[in-house]
Amino acid sequence: MNIKSLLLGSAAALAAASAAHSADAIVSAEPEPLEYVRICDAYGTGYFYIPGTETCLKVGGKVRTEGEWYDAYNPRSRVGTLWHERVELNVDTATDTEYGPLKTNTIFRWEWNDGGATSSKLLFANISLGGFTVGKLDSQYNLYVGYAGDVVNDDAIYDGPYELNQLTYNYDAGNGFTAVISLEDSNSTSDGEASYGAGWWTDDKSDHYAPDVVAGFGYKTGDWGFKVVGGYDSIVEEGAIKARIDAKFGGVEAFLMGGWNTDGDKLNKYAGTNQDISACTTSSGTNAGKCGWGDWAVWGGVGVPINEKLKWNLQLAYTDSKMFEATTNLKMYPVKDFLVEPELTYMHYDYIKDDTVAGILRFERNF
Repeated sequence: MNIKSLLLGSAAALAAASAAHSADAIVSAEPEPLEYVRICDAYGTGYFYIPGTETCLKVGGKVRTEGEWYDAYNPRSRVGTLWHERVELNVDTATDTEYGPLKTNTIFRWEWNDGGATSSKLLFANISLGGFTVGKLDSQYNLYVGYAGDVVNDDAIYDGPYELNQLTYNYDAGNGFTAVISLEDSNSTSDGEASYGAGWWTDDKSDHYAPDVVAGFGYKTGDWGFKVVGGYDSIVEEGAIKARIDAKFGGVEAFLMGGWNTDGDKLNKYAGTNQDISACTTSSGTNAGKCGWGDWAVWGGVGVPINEKLKWNLQLAYTDSKMFEATTNLKMYPVKDFLVEPELTYMHYDYIKDDTVAGILRFERNF
């Protein structure tokens, strides 16, 4: 065997070995393409698609800490300073359907108060589709016409119930005309009875099954709007009506709202009170009607933007029972989504011949 033959044989052997090695090699799989979170802007800022679905999700909330000096809801409270913390987590979903958006709204709340008292609750949980809403949220008696001013103590003079179960239909004609009808759980709360006793305010009854009823209508054109809403308390068998005008004058917002109680001597869910019973108790006894409106109540307020980071608000309210409230605040935003809000409230109680001045300093981060 000559050298040429050896070289040819070696080359053939190496080629065979190389081919065998290549046949046994593990081929790496191609990486799957990354699926990034997609923005869903059809329902507003902050929504994104849940991967693999057509459902849009939004997560947000707030962290709040505030100091309170005296109490606009209790004229006999002489506690100088209280401190309060609150955390809320909001989860919203939306999916497009042949009947319009299918939406859910859920808000979880956790709170801590001076003395170590803590609480947690499911604040809202509701589903909406095609104008219908079912679940827990504030009464349409408040939601439909709007709350009584851009202040913390907007309901020191009662403007309606909160946080109750309901079946609601909202109608929007698209030309400025809107309407609402709502069947609301008559046993959602027993706060009034717990504070005042069933003889003065019965708002919870275990053998009662009829719902409360709320209905309203309104019209808006340009910078002006008008709404009327009424609520019927099926336990007390009384109710109330509110009418409201909203207007804008340049950047200034203003409202005027009036309420009428079907029986001024009684408290009901739609003309009740948030005041402590001491506001209508004298040495002669308690007259709970004096903690409520009497026959009527009126609210008014303005909001004045001073610049992009500062707004001044004022709310005034007065009742047939001669309670008077004046509340003012400044809403300051040093940076985006961070609120600093000092507020001052004056309350006058004619029935007990007393006055209260209460203050709040709030710090709140929204996300």
